[in-house]
Amino acid sequence: MTFAELHQQSSPLLLANVWDAASARAAEAAGYAAQGTSSAAIADMLGYADGEGLSFVELLEVVTRIRAVSTLPLSVDMEAGYGETAGAVVQNLLALAAQGVVGINLEDSVVVNGQRSMLEAEVFGQRLQAIRQGLQAAGVNLFINVRTEAYLLGLPDALEQTLARGQRYGECGADGLFVPGIIQAEAIRELAARIAQPLNVMCMPGLPTFPQLAALGVKRISMGNFLHGRVQQTLQQLFATVRSEQSFHCVFEHAHHG
Repeated sequence: MTFAELHQQSSPLLLANVWDAASARAAEAAGYAAQGTSSAAIADMLGYADGEGLSFVELLEVVTRIRAVSTLPLSVDMEAGYGETAGAVVQNLLALAAQGVVGINLEDSVVVNGQRSMLEAEVFGQRLQAIRQGLQAAGVNLFINVRTEAYLLGLPDALEQTLARGQRYGECGADGLFVPGIIQAEAIRELAARIAQPLNVMCMPGLPTFPQLAALGVKRISMGNFLHGRVQQTLQQLFATVRSEQSFHCVFEHAHHG
């Protein structure tokens, strides 16, 4: 089954969001069908702020290591594309495709001085179209999942914005629509019904269960950087406990359970 076909099943594609070779191995061992990088998790792992804080060269290095240890289809979170122009973004995407990457996420917002703001829908649409044409000219087919930020930014007209943008991006070459931050069942149902492309939602407190999401029409479920965050909490706790208890007991106690 191709990566695109994984978005056409009755139950949504549950994507394992990974950030390094070890997490990619763990996802494959757990039986996931596909994986995607989390830009925020990779940035955190390398000590950068999210929002293209790291360079594309560094991102490509992480992708190369993931591809070296895992055969799962991999989609890469490209944030705004790591390039000023559509042509520069296309060059980055060709480098990913050369590593066997099958899909990407592109978002319609940019982070400037720590503030995230959305691009005009028409401006982003034109950029998306140019990127799609550049890939076609190079004979490369990547699943372009477009991430739109109205819900994540808490805009009052989030549903209307997302519908309008989703429909426009579909015309401009998007293969999927990613709406992080949405948890309202009725809004999810309406988007799934009115957007032609597969709808992708993300891990959030209050997100409906996976069977409920399937019934609402969702086709892809992402984790974002939440599993990575939870792992970091556990690690912090272990470091603190070893020091406070002056013992390695906590490191080994889980072995006695079960």
